[in-house]
Amino acid sequence: MKTVSHWIGGKSVEGASGNWGPVTDPATGAVTTQVALASAEEVDSAVAAAKAAYATWGTSSLAQRTAILFRYRALLDARRDDIAALITAEHGKVHADALGEVARGLEIVELACGITTQLKGELSTQVSSRVDVAAIRQPLGVVVGITPFNFPAMVPMWMFPLAIACGNTFVLKPSEKDPSAAVLLAELAAEAGLPDGVLNVVHGDKVAVDALLAHPDVAAVSFVGSTPIARHIHATASANGKRVQALGGAKNHMLVLPDADLDAAADAAVSAAYGSAGERCMAISAVVAVGAIGDELVARIRERAEKIKIGPGADPASEMGPLITRAHRDKVAGYVTGAAAQGAEVVLDGTGYTVEGYEDGHWIGLSLLDKVATDSDAYRDEIFGPVLVVLRAETYEEGVELINSSPFGNGTAIFTRDGGAARRFQLEIEAGMVGVNVPIPVPVGYHSFGGWKDSLFGDHHIYGNDGVHFYTRGKVVTTRWPDPADAPTGVDLGFPRNH
Repeated sequence: MKTVSHWIGGKSVEGASGNWGPVTDPATGAVTTQVALASAEEVDSAVAAAKAAYATWGTSSLAQRTAILFRYRALLDARRDDIAALITAEHGKVHADALGEVARGLEIVELACGITTQLKGELSTQVSSRVDVAAIRQPLGVVVGITPFNFPAMVPMWMFPLAIACGNTFVLKPSEKDPSAAVLLAELAAEAGLPDGVLNVVHGDKVAVDALLAHPDVAAVSFVGSTPIARHIHATASANGKRVQALGGAKNHMLVLPDADLDAAADAAVSAAYGSAGERCMAISAVVAVGAIGDELVARIRERAEKIKIGPGADPASEMGPLITRAHRDKVAGYVTGAAAQGAEVVLDGTGYTVEGYEDGHWIGLSLLDKVATDSDAYRDEIFGPVLVVLRAETYEEGVELINSSPFGNGTAIFTRDGGAARRFQLEIEAGMVGVNVPIPVPVGYHSFGGWKDSLFGDHHIYGNDGVHFYTRGKVVTTRWPDPADAPTGVDLGFPRNH
């Protein structure tokens, strides 16, 4: 059986704790790999390697860092298919989705390649007689990334390339459910010339996470995951004096106004709700239909959803793959089987779906629930699977109030032909990312990603300008130099004397 080891100090390090976690192929349900689960001592080793590397990396030139990052970007581009294949094998998403994940991660590597511009400081001259004031940004030291299973390559690339470009060293704790892509990312960074210890990968469960959150040599923690864990990460790491950005869960809404192009809205709802099997924090999981369009919109969504081909991610014909684990599949199914009792109309029930020849895979079909109540489990919880709920609202104002009442505020979208309505929506809605006729408004790499309310704990969004600010700290230097003409007696600098 394949084993996945840690990557510490520029080399593969076998697990020494004696604890291993299973990694399954979601399409077959078979355990294909075991991953080492780190002890607190192994976490110490990874942090020590990062701390030692920071002594030189933190003072390295921007030219050295960017040269490595440009080579790294080229290697990632050449190995896109290999990275995507690992994602499909362990996460289950179809190859096209996996390739898209790698492409979005590459955006942040490209941003990091331009760090010379991002790290420029400010200078004010002559604020007083012969006094100048400069503002500069410097790295933090050892920083940590704790990343989720749903994007095992993209989310790590949202963190460590920018962090190391800013001069920090990094310890990555990827999900133990699909760890192989993270190791390949580290191996390619070493091939690009990244010095030993600048990027480390340590696998593990709660033991490893708790050790990282408490470690005195860790300066900052980045996290993406569910809201309860994000809240815990933020509270624990903050209590230990660390800077924290913790991105949590979501219940993203799509408001469809009566004037919207219903075909475009239905296409968007299907791709945004069911793409990547719904296992993404930016999935549209709730459609709010305004006015009399609800029945027609639901019919169009159903028509499209019924045509989606579900199968193994490695099959080019598949448009949606399985869920990550059997336990998660069963949890998602529970929301569908219990929906009718809570007042929903079950338009599509995917809980009985299976794939011939892959009966032990973690399969679930597409589910569509209409006329869902706001106090039902299917609406209140982040399901993280291919379940789309539809709610009805009589007016724009009612729809906005419904969305703003959600404890989540990650992303949202409006579908309309009316520019005035769209403008009001983007100003009145309480969410960190807004799409106008765009169902998944994930910002490009040079803008920052992050939500509001229970979707984000901490002051900084991820990547973009916020990412640079998170991975650096500001310093202001006030300088006064005497005029050279006032040099001490006996020192001749060639300037006329003032006296």
